[in-house]
Amino acid sequence: MFRFKQFAIHQERTAMKVCTDACVLGAYADVGAGGRILDIGTGTGLLALMAAQRNATAYIDAVEIDEAAAGQAQENISASPFAERVRVVQERIQAFVPGENYERILTNPPFYTNHLRSPDAAVNRALHTDDLPLKELIEAVVRLLKQDGQWWVLLPPYEAGQLTEQASMAGLKPFRRLHLRHHARKPVFRVITGFDYQTEAATDEMLDIYEPDGRMYTEPFRALLKDFYLIF
Repeated sequence: MFRFKQFAIHQERTAMKVCTDACVLGAYADVGAGGRILDIGTGTGLLALMAAQRNATAYIDAVEIDEAAAGQAQENISASPFAERVRVVQERIQAFVPGENYERILTNPPFYTNHLRSPDAAVNRALHTDDLPLKELIEAVVRLLKQDGQWWVLLPPYEAGQLTEQASMAGLKPFRRLHLRHHARKPVFRVITGFDYQTEAATDEMLDIYEPDGRMYTEPFRALLKDFYLIF
């Protein structure tokens, strides 16, 4: 179990475990005020719960294709203070039809393509793009995002570049990027990108998790996660 300040995440039945970069996405993305938020591929329910904590009046749909993960997400959400505002839906996002579109969409998508497979089908579904290729992810976002909404997505640098190219052809342009490094002596390993339909140029930022010694958390990282991590 991974315990946060206002909720806890049980994850023994989910392939995608709580990880630092997903927590950064949940704390960094603009989740707006009020409105409706969609979490695509919710896994444990982490991003949906972080969004619910940050946006006290939003209603959130957490969509997950895997039955075991959707069940665990529902348990985590039901045990949280935000249960009345977060709905878990077990469904392929390609087939998901909500009552209305969303002001914000959050996504921590699978990104492996030609890597070795796990014998665990749930792990493959969580990590590989077979069930949700970038093209189909973009199509789903275009279908479900309001024209004045924002889409926030976490990917490795190469895949983030591919996504940006494909999303731009659909009219979604990056307006903010956060480049995430373990520390200043390491390369960027994840990029959080915010997309919308209005912006023509992106603002770039860098976040180091640790000081160069690789042990002490940086002050910007502490400030970003202080409302969630028990150690801060």
